[in-house]
Amino acid sequence: MNSEHDFRSPAAAPRDAPLPLPPVRTNLILFAVTVISMLYAGAIFAQGARGIEDSREIWQQLRDPGFLASGAAFAVPLLAILITHEFGHFFAARYHRVPASFPFFIPFPATFGTMGAVIVMRETIRSRRALLDIGASGPLAGMVVALPVLAYGLTLSPVQPVTEHAMQEGQSLLYLLVKRVVLGPIPDGHDVFLHPTAFAGWAGLFVTMLNLLPVSQLDGGHIGYALLGEAHHRVAAWFRHALRLLFLGSAIYFVAPVLLGRSNLTLEVAIWNSVFWFTWLIVLGVMSVLSGSPNHPPCEPGELDPWRKAVAWGCLVLFVLLFMPMPFTRT
Repeated sequence: MNSEHDFRSPAAAPRDAPLPLPPVRTNLILFAVTVISMLYAGAIFAQGARGIEDSREIWQQLRDPGFLASGAAFAVPLLAILITHEFGHFFAARYHRVPASFPFFIPFPATFGTMGAVIVMRETIRSRRALLDIGASGPLAGMVVALPVLAYGLTLSPVQPVTEHAMQEGQSLLYLLVKRVVLGPIPDGHDVFLHPTAFAGWAGLFVTMLNLLPVSQLDGGHIGYALLGEAHHRVAAWFRHALRLLFLGSAIYFVAPVLLGRSNLTLEVAIWNSVFWFTWLIVLGVMSVLSGSPNHPPCEPGELDPWRKAVAWGCLVLFVLLFMPMPFTRT
């Protein structure tokens, strides 16, 4: 779930040239399909939260006109977060006279109902200031919506004893802080069972965390390169190694006890719990192949002003606060 930018063309639009609006037909079609996909995913989550475990019951619900509507409590707030994120990029690009498409939303009828959105920029972002502004605007704008959505959703979420078989959402420092502020201390053996709106807010934090990974042409890669220049290549390489170690550690933590007969998890569940960062390493590898290099493309030299440096470092702090070592686990 990321906004990917193309830096291959020679220059941004001249200051004295009009910047026409991009075409919108394909964007609207993909957006409409994504809305349906997200309503479907939200309805499945809402029905599951009420105890439906047999998938055949969910398919039966598709015949009910109210089924998709039951997903609105998840889909609408998450759409608001994603739209705000993407248009943060779009308006920052327009401000810096960099031609950008409207967001292309990607429907995916599972988990969140979408794989995010992509904004295509077919001209070079020439200045470090523009690179920083465009990279940081999306995550920061999205967080302005995600945090109140999460806080409100948590007020609707019950705190109950932990069940034997459940899906555990990832815990970040910021998520734990918001839970503590909204719900107070949670007793041992209990946890919050997320209302669909709270799950949408958590998904907003999760998506922002992924976008802020300081690698490739993710938002975090743009921000890191704008702040550090060529030194960012070493940071990105180190971070890729760290993700490999995180995957290896997850595999040892979950799979090894199953193989040794010291865990109640099945081998299938243990493997599922371990593969998230391996999957993302593959995604980052594909992005590197498509862009022709694992390194971030260059931009013109120049210094960031103190305000923009503060924003860049603030985004780094935000990434640390949002980072989830294990985004999803099954028990």
